[in-house]
Amino acid sequence: MVLHNEHRFLIDCGEGTQRQLLQSGLGFRRLNKILLTHGHLDHILGLAGLASTFGRWEAIEALDIYAGEPALKRVRVLLDQVVMAPLQINYRRLKPGPIFEDKNLTLSAFPVKHRGGGCFGFLFEERARRPFNAKKAEVLKIPHGPERKRLIAGESITLADGRIIWPDDVLDDEIAGTKLAFIEDVGETDSLAQYMAEADALVIEATYLQAEVEMARQFGHITAAEAARLALKTNVNQLYLTHVSRRYREKDIIAEAQAIFPNTLVVRDFDRVQVSHKQSSKAAR
Repeated sequence: MVLHNEHRFLIDCGEGTQRQLLQSGLGFRRLNKILLTHGHLDHILGLAGLASTFGRWEAIEALDIYAGEPALKRVRVLLDQVVMAPLQINYRRLKPGPIFEDKNLTLSAFPVKHRGGGCFGFLFEERARRPFNAKKAEVLKIPHGPERKRLIAGESITLADGRIIWPDDVLDDEIAGTKLAFIEDVGETDSLAQYMAEADALVIEATYLQAEVEMARQFGHITAAEAARLALKTNVNQLYLTHVSRRYREKDIIAEAQAIFPNTLVVRDFDRVQVSHKQSSKAAR
């Protein structure tokens, strides 16, 4: 789950998602946007129970499901012909590029290569902003209230004493927004660098260790070392590894990745991470 202001984005919906949502304390409120990376069953089977619950509890008015065409076809069969939940479902076919925007955030999809077509990763990018300098405002005797809001919005104001105050008088230099790249199953990394360059955080699979790279290729996955090399190449700030095979010990995955990219964590169910611009993020366990 990615949370940003009032928005909540659930990425993939595997079997047991309802239970995990309840156990995590996140619940169902405002959960109206689901992003599917691809249509394999372990990434969509939880939609049946979730949609059924929404339809009966009336937790939300409508559900937006974003996915590539192959995944949408499979999900339509599951929800429209099997579940038939009394819920408005909006099926939104993914194409590369922006898929959601508000005044603070742009969410984009980009293609990834896995097994089959229509696989995507997601990029969350906050808009750049200029912080308001309260000390400068106090020196200029700008009152609290709408005057300051107008300056933050980029408008000039005229004070009661006739002075004109411009945004540049009270706004600091522009700060780039936080950037999060999120990828689930993927079989290669060469095509990904252009999307996640300078990201503050990269979430990506590490299903195999490098010693079994040929098996990784056979099943359309990558190794911990390959994920780490991608993070190093693209100068991301923090790497979070997921989708780890049970055949490995977590410490072995960490060791392989950190030897290449030290700022690496393996994340577990119920970890919570605060992604900040150019700051180290910490997982709470």
